[in-house]
Amino acid sequence: MVRNEASGAALGTSYNLIYLSPEKLDLQKQIDSVFDAINHSLSTYIPTSDISRINKGDSTLVVDHMFREVFNLSQEVYTHTKGHFDPTVGILVNAWGFGPGKQMEMDSARVDSLLRYVGFNKVKLTERFTVQKTEPDIYFDFNAIAKGYSIDRLAKLMEMHDVENYLLEVGGELVAKGQNQIKGKPWVVGIEDPTIEDDRKLKATIQLQDKALASSGNYRHFREDPVSGVKYVHTIDPVTGFTKNSNTLAATVLADNCAKADAYATSFMAMDLDEVLKLLTVRRELEAYIIFFDEKGETHEFMTPGFEALLTKS
Repeated sequence: MVRNEASGAALGTSYNLIYLSPEKLDLQKQIDSVFDAINHSLSTYIPTSDISRINKGDSTLVVDHMFREVFNLSQEVYTHTKGHFDPTVGILVNAWGFGPGKQMEMDSARVDSLLRYVGFNKVKLTERFTVQKTEPDIYFDFNAIAKGYSIDRLAKLMEMHDVENYLLEVGGELVAKGQNQIKGKPWVVGIEDPTIEDDRKLKATIQLQDKALASSGNYRHFREDPVSGVKYVHTIDPVTGFTKNSNTLAATVLADNCAKADAYATSFMAMDLDEVLKLLTVRRELEAYIIFFDEKGETHEFMTPGFEALLTKS
């Protein structure tokens, strides 16, 4: 069994891929093609991409299968999270000063005026596979799901070449299949401790097999109330349009595909903790690990039983 590796930069982040095969297998050209196709469809940084053209008002563009898959999954997660996952929130992220766009002076009137451009219920995919918007200035940004989706596409590439054992990572999101047969062990991945500001230390390690993992969090970027001592992180709530003092510091989600794990991990940061826990009792296909602050600013953890069962023994 041969260990094949590929690494580099893509989608504004880095990637590291390990895949095992009976003989040497170089898939670098195909890997580059996957990233190129995703950029052409979903990158807001490329002016000629499909998503950029749609954001500029092109209502005649027929989107490709990748855009359709990401759009449909986004709609599903938007519904299940009651609007807390919303790829149209970008205009608010910019306005509050957390994005690359122009920051604005924000008050209730300004928030209300911008909310008319936010809401995945205000967009639809037509039968002709064009995108219809109720407001022409609605702006799509699939960054919170595109990394996970790119790994799913890379996993399909592996399957096309009959690769049965691999560990794929893009920007910290992961998909694992089979085992590390060279070492005769399961794939083991680490989860960073978000409470350590000056160094990187693992909070936990788990065995990952035939699953996808995605994490979201305000790692090492939280604030402490000078009076109460309570710790918070700033998150944009796409439902209200306002920044939200969330006590959820980090969320790691396991799912059958990485796009779904990525979307839910992002939405869990905007939801109240009790909403997240309630959703996890309904969406049984998800496993999760949540790190949060209590009212005294002390750190606590929550794990679903399925996640806890994957923890490695220290």
